[in-house]
Amino acid sequence: MNLFTAINNALFIALETDPSSIVFGQDVAFGGVFRCTQNLQEEFGPDRVFNTPLNESSIAGLAIGYASMSGGTAIGEMQFADYMFPAFDQIVNEMSKFRYRSGNQWNCGGVTLRSPCGAVGHGGHYHSQSPEAFLTHCPGIVVVMPRGPKAAKGLLLSSIRSKDPVIFLEPKALYRAAVEDVPVEDYEVELGKAEVMREGSDVTVLGWGGHLRVLEQACDLSKENDGISCELIDLQTLTPWDIECVTNSVNKTGKLIVSHEAPVTSGFGAEVVATVQAECFYSLESPIQRVCGLDTPFPLVFEKYYIPDKLKNYEAIKTVVESANNNN
Repeated sequence: MNLFTAINNALFIALETDPSSIVFGQDVAFGGVFRCTQNLQEEFGPDRVFNTPLNESSIAGLAIGYASMSGGTAIGEMQFADYMFPAFDQIVNEMSKFRYRSGNQWNCGGVTLRSPCGAVGHGGHYHSQSPEAFLTHCPGIVVVMPRGPKAAKGLLLSSIRSKDPVIFLEPKALYRAAVEDVPVEDYEVELGKAEVMREGSDVTVLGWGGHLRVLEQACDLSKENDGISCELIDLQTLTPWDIECVTNSVNKTGKLIVSHEAPVTSGFGAEVVATVQAECFYSLESPIQRVCGLDTPFPLVFEKYYIPDKLKNYEAIKTVVESANNNN
């Protein structure tokens, strides 16, 4: 499967195994812009898979109301993560706080909001953003971003069945580009757990989502050209993130690179760096490096300069290793 067919398969299983589950959003009835919901209405009917107005706030509000009032499972789609911002009042002031403000008398734990995110090569400043840092700042919601089809299917099913509201961000550049062997049966990938994609001894390299493709290439360059052994980690869930996995790796390697597409200032990488600095201070052999997007609106024709590509990450890997060698 590629990424969009894996997402479609997960939604099919969710609808088939949970009679209370509904799928809704902009154009989902005919399959959506990226075809992630194709054939679902034909299979499960217009009462369970249906279009909504072009209004992200109403999509979030419907999800919260359905999950909290009926106890059902609400799976909403926002067509692009860039257009999630009009729904922030619902997400930040309602969805995240529903359980807390009621003393657990009611909750909207059955909500999953899906949305495509990240660079796509030609999206410009309104179709290429990665808003995960805004969302991780808000206690009460889980934020997930898979790197490929196999993880996406298991993480999405876990998100839909979670007892906490989840924002599920899908790297849209991977919808057709990423292809993996994906089990057809029902399975889940545990939320809150990172995955060590490849083990290494010299430096820890950390990322999430579609950016892992870039980091794999940077790790390959480091090994081929300099003999540097990189331990590559996919965070998978950003909140709550797997602090134990990351700190265990950094305590082993003594070095850390954190890389993401979103702007560097107040990006989620800063949270990782602050935590690792506190937890692994005596193990660090060189300053932690952040390789991220620039502090500008996402450009169209200059995207290749904005994205933290394999060469920028390769240079950062060399820098931390050389710095550690000089310190020793």
